[in-house]
Amino acid sequence: MWIIITYDVSTETAGGRRRLRKMARVCTDYGQRVQKSVFECSVNQVQYEKLRRKALKCIEEEEDSLRFYHMQEPREKHVEEFGCKKVIDFDDPLIV
Repeated sequence: MWIIITYDVSTETAGGRRRLRKMARVCTDYGQRVQKSVFECSVNQVQYEKLRRKALKCIEEEEDSLRFYHMQEPREKHVEEFGCKKVIDFDDPLIV
């Protein structure tokens, strides 16, 4: 499944800055960053459940927000990209 993760973590305290770094590490383990607090992930159901559980442990619900968007496949039919940062499609053949 293809999901978009967005988060907003309060960084007013040292604890908030730690949560922000931890959240970014968790998301990086499952997908690729497309903007500062936005990740695209291609995961199966088991990976999604692990990702969701880990991400929920990173936030303080009174201070932070976390969203998971379940997107329609195929990605290339539903996303238009503009600008300098193009997303890498890890399902395509890798040519070196």
